[in-house]
Amino acid sequence: MTETMANCVTFLIIFATLVSIFAFTKATKNGFTIDLIHRDSPDSPFYDPSLSYTARMRNSFHRSLNRSHSFYTLSSAVVASNNGEYLMKLSLGTPPVHTLAVADTGSDLTWTQCLPCKKCFKQPTNIFNPKNSSTYKPLPCSSKMCHAEFSTFCIRPKRTCGYQVRYGDDSYSVGDLATETIRFGSSRYKKVSLKNTVIGCGHSNAGTFSGDKESGIVGLGGGKFSLISQMSNSIEGKFSYCLTPFIQQHNSSFPKSKIHFGKNAVVFGDKVVTTPLVQKFPSTYYFLTLKGVSVGKKRLDFRQVGEGNIIIDSGTVLTLFSPEIYAKIEAMVKGQIKLPTIADPSGSLSLCYKSFSIEKIPIITMHFVGGDLVLGPFNTFIATSEGSFCFAFAASYGGQIYGNIAQTNFMVGYDLERKSVSFKATDCSKKLH
Repeated sequence: MTETMANCVTFLIIFATLVSIFAFTKATKNGFTIDLIHRDSPDSPFYDPSLSYTARMRNSFHRSLNRSHSFYTLSSAVVASNNGEYLMKLSLGTPPVHTLAVADTGSDLTWTQCLPCKKCFKQPTNIFNPKNSSTYKPLPCSSKMCHAEFSTFCIRPKRTCGYQVRYGDDSYSVGDLATETIRFGSSRYKKVSLKNTVIGCGHSNAGTFSGDKESGIVGLGGGKFSLISQMSNSIEGKFSYCLTPFIQQHNSSFPKSKIHFGKNAVVFGDKVVTTPLVQKFPSTYYFLTLKGVSVGKKRLDFRQVGEGNIIIDSGTVLTLFSPEIYAKIEAMVKGQIKLPTIADPSGSLSLCYKSFSIEKIPIITMHFVGGDLVLGPFNTFIATSEGSFCFAFAASYGGQIYGNIAQTNFMVGYDLERKSVSFKATDCSKKLH
């Protein structure tokens, strides 16, 4: 090869690299949007048409309560339950291998099952083989990323970084940390590629993962390993989601919920309620401060309001309070709805009525630091069968969590640069971006 030809080849490589970086930066700076697939929707591999609506509701409530117990009983090596409510399609490596993973704001590390498997659960797609990817690079022990709030360790004699993540329900994943290219489909761009992203390549994975339905976790938490933190500069620290109501998610003809990144994620306009994010351990979780709750004109102020007293979580269905606080809120609701109560057909919720007009549902307001968030009737009550309507708050010894029913039909925006979360009432079934 002549010197001129060599220079031309070098120029083309550099030019192609710059074009790739520019395209990625443009895509992410302008923002991009991805579908969120509810695990009980007909588009999900979890969907079981033989289950009744009541059975699906019961299962989601049980997942919610089990997940809540994980949040506040954690050591530095344990993260919350892996049973999130939403899935994301993505592909890994070069050439890309398509996969489906749980999107989880309660987890940091994005991981997938990898060959060779010491212990793997069944999954609907081929297990990722890192040897077949030209962009897979094991993370060296010397890397600053080889330190985390979950367990990392040095694998000798290779001097590469390994990980072990254990969930609150005793599920676990053990494997190698590496950098890899992740690709997402987008509503505005054919592909959004995230190069040199730190992921976990799990060779030993077991527990309550829903076998043959998923392949791993997409970590959307606040820690340094999360996908959000790793692409923070490109998305300017911003992401948001808009969750369609529960009943719509069970119908494939309705639009899917969406998650937005970058400029697409900015929540603006009239009647936006913004509250500070509180930095607490573990950094994975998004802590907010709730001062009290109003039911109609009656307000319950929390006597001891510690900063960051409630976690906002897209993977928990119900809004959960300590038994003492929940009992007071339930009594306030009962005082407003003067109708006979019934037992919940799903066997999960405490306060239920026969189906009634939504005009009878009192206005419930969440008094966050920075603003008061007024909830709609379908944020506070949910049909658990054809003949029952139940209060979608519950008591939990696992701590206080602001769940996803309360977040439906709101644009919920996270700004990690300004350390805030914003809410805006929105019809999430409409095309927003």
